[in-house]
Amino acid sequence: MKYRKLGERGPKVSAIGLGCMGMSHGYGPAADKREMIALIRSAHEQGVTFFDTAEVYGPYANEELVGEALAPIRGQVVVATKFGIQMQNGEQRLDSRPEQIRRSVEGSLRRLRTDVIDLYYQHRVDPAVPIEEVASTVADLVREGKIRHWGLSEAGVGTIRRAHAVLPLTAIQSEYSMFWRQPEQELLPALEELGIGLVPFSPLGKGFLTGRFNRESRFAADDFRSIVPRFTPENLDANQPLADYVRHVAATKNATPAQIALAWLTARKPWIVSIPGTRSPQHLADNLGAAEVALSAAEADAIGAELDRIAISGDRYPAALAARTGR
Repeated sequence: MKYRKLGERGPKVSAIGLGCMGMSHGYGPAADKREMIALIRSAHEQGVTFFDTAEVYGPYANEELVGEALAPIRGQVVVATKFGIQMQNGEQRLDSRPEQIRRSVEGSLRRLRTDVIDLYYQHRVDPAVPIEEVASTVADLVREGKIRHWGLSEAGVGTIRRAHAVLPLTAIQSEYSMFWRQPEQELLPALEELGIGLVPFSPLGKGFLTGRFNRESRFAADDFRSIVPRFTPENLDANQPLADYVRHVAATKNATPAQIALAWLTARKPWIVSIPGTRSPQHLADNLGAAEVALSAAEADAIGAELDRIAISGDRYPAALAARTGR
């Protein structure tokens, strides 16, 4: 495993992290807890020091899983979690009021079995609460020793600048992959200017970039991809040229498609740290092998130029969820 600094102010972490959401949320029924604890600990044994979760995953179950898994090695890892989404009557509601942030941090500390959260993200921007008020509340929690670093998830550049002016941000979490490259337009230049790290989630395009899916693929109702426009049969079929291209590059580098997708992100900027998720020991080993796949800046740019020629079909989110991003 290789290691890198997460932005100018952030901690040194493994070049590939582990997104833990799918172990208990979003992709069908929760996996066996004992198996997932073993998987998380295996990731650490293979060099992973950066683990991502959130209050709403489960809800609560994922933080409890991560807390139990990492308790014996807590001082050796960086744990990120998130506030700002609450479940009310079975539906997600944005809530970043100061009093709710304080309730959330206390709950997360308890479930994660720790006395400090290494990286605390606002999960989605709450339009009802000025970002300056959110930043000020988090600054108080930093002074109280409950948080080391903070960040925003899926925020717009204007909001990032306003938040950063109150309390410097360590990292922004955003979807970014060969399957979703919009962050290259405004987000990446702004983060480079401000010295903020980027943590791409869904760096494998929710599995699409591994080549696992085609127009015959179907997703259960409790699998998030069942409502994602890009995963309709028609769009899966239309987007096969991208999967084919990733497979081609992988063959030239003696790597797997997953490794190429992750290595390409790693090569884009030295402050990018992806957090692919998995429930499989085999997929975990495959993903972590990306740290050993060397792509030069020229190779990464050449791949980007080829990606520019491949049209992508379908939106990445249904309209209601897309409306909560980029604010």
